[in-house]
Amino acid sequence: MLVKLHRRCWRSRRQSALTLPLRWRRRLLQLSPNLLLSTFSRGRLPHLKCFHTLPEVNDPAKNDALEKVEDHTMEGLKEMGAFGLQVPADLGGLGLTNTQYARLVEIVGTHDLGVGITLGAHQSIGFKGILLFGNPAQKEKYLPHLASGEHIAAFCLTEPASGSDAASIKTTAVQSPCGQYFTLSGSKIWISNGGLAEIFTVFAKTPMKDPKTGEMKDKITAFVVEKSFGGVTHGPPEKKMGIKASNTAEVYFDNVRVPADCVLGEVGGGFKVAMNILNNGRFGMAAALSGTMKGAIAKAVDHATNRTQFGSKIHTYGAIQEKVARMTMLQYVTESLAYMISGNMDSGATEFQIEAAISKIFASEAAWTVTDECIQVMGGMGFMKDAGIERVMRDLRIFRIFEGTNDILRLFVALNGFQNAGNQLKSLQKALKNPLGNAGLLAEELTKRAKRKAGMGTGLTLQGTVHPDLVQSGELTVKAIEQFGVAIEELLIKHGKKIIDEQFVLMRVADCAIDIYTMIVVLSRASRSLSRGQPSAQHEKVLCETWCVEAHARLIRDIKALRSNQSRRLYSNFRAISAAVVEKGGTVAAHPLGF
Repeated sequence: MLVKLHRRCWRSRRQSALTLPLRWRRRLLQLSPNLLLSTFSRGRLPHLKCFHTLPEVNDPAKNDALEKVEDHTMEGLKEMGAFGLQVPADLGGLGLTNTQYARLVEIVGTHDLGVGITLGAHQSIGFKGILLFGNPAQKEKYLPHLASGEHIAAFCLTEPASGSDAASIKTTAVQSPCGQYFTLSGSKIWISNGGLAEIFTVFAKTPMKDPKTGEMKDKITAFVVEKSFGGVTHGPPEKKMGIKASNTAEVYFDNVRVPADCVLGEVGGGFKVAMNILNNGRFGMAAALSGTMKGAIAKAVDHATNRTQFGSKIHTYGAIQEKVARMTMLQYVTESLAYMISGNMDSGATEFQIEAAISKIFASEAAWTVTDECIQVMGGMGFMKDAGIERVMRDLRIFRIFEGTNDILRLFVALNGFQNAGNQLKSLQKALKNPLGNAGLLAEELTKRAKRKAGMGTGLTLQGTVHPDLVQSGELTVKAIEQFGVAIEELLIKHGKKIIDEQFVLMRVADCAIDIYTMIVVLSRASRSLSRGQPSAQHEKVLCETWCVEAHARLIRDIKALRSNQSRRLYSNFRAISAAVVEKGGTVAAHPLGF
């Protein structure tokens, strides 16, 4: 499917298809237009009706005021199985697929992000490590109690001195001489469910002997830690800007004796465990925020269709129509991202970390924009507490920060692409050392470069793959991929290994990659709707066309900026301005009134 092509294009170990090699262009011609999985095509979804009754049993405003999820709501969630959505049925859970899980998370996100974070911190990251890396004994011991909600879970990675730099954690776990247990000491901050949890997934440094040098080195190890082990305490609930209903607290580990059989995965393999947990859970964030956007759009539309100004309903004015249209596009793209990724995961995909990062970046920023515009459409009414949308906006602000800040994830997206594009260039350099033995490869590459230099296409086409009504959008996507490939190659040749230090460049490269991926995803979804003749197909066609036009325009603007001498001067100016402000400890310019 298209998304698999894009994954290989952006991350192929053998050849970076940022420049789309011939075999992937041929692969495009074989793709089916029925690309996006149906939300419930892979099984029944029990308890869906129960989740739709959430507004009847949960009061988001009251949770926000109390700074906790009400007890009766928590009990109701436990009764409906909400704490074990993806735990296998034979271990007491509902055994849902990723797609089904995404659908339920979306419903919760529409109604109350505070409840959503409580549930997500528990199962999306809290005990996800046990699901992914736990051995049979660990799963049998912990998952039934976690699935029932009898025990709440928390994910403990962040520390006062290590946020995005997870490798710099200070918490230690020293193995006993007998090898039967570890002594765990340290603290973790801003832990969701930290004050509620009985079971913690904790990451700590363990000293290990390097097999090559014999030297002792610290490696990160993941542990399942029970509060009942003793020595585990927590601070008071943090006072936060938003998601107040979600419990957030500092957690302390004071010489906690952790049995050796509580290691998750391998000793020293904790960094891999942490990254897999975070990557595996990010699609759920996109699903939840897709629901949040639906709720905001409904509020905006309700106000716009009932508010009369200057003799007309405000939804008839172009300024409001553009806002509603853009809000709708952002929701459509986010929803498409969430279910494309969950569908791929259910199909057996094992590498989806870049797509998951993109979905988290896009969803968190789109939801903020949509909610902000909802308040603008509603005017003063939207600013009032009773309307409920100001709480949503406060809740949303954290999503661009936690589970990987958007800034770090943009660098991750860009550098992964550069790494593999660099591998392709190395292959070409190697081929040049034996031109006769690699004549075919070199001829193909020379032909491709000559066509690009002449402004010609490289032969890639989506005709026959996307629905005929979306051919123009497909052509824009092809152009975007080809132009992006040229720009990436130019940047690699120019900067080489030093590209890792060019963060002004990397941020814009990531934005290009995000635009290309979202174009592919909406093309996939809209093609499917048109092919199936769904009632919303023509509406989705317009959404897709509009998105692809604007995404392509953004990409061209970003590529132009990457090549521009003026942009380089701007980057230099940014450095100089920042350095001056840092040196002064605040703004530098003299006050206009002279004091």
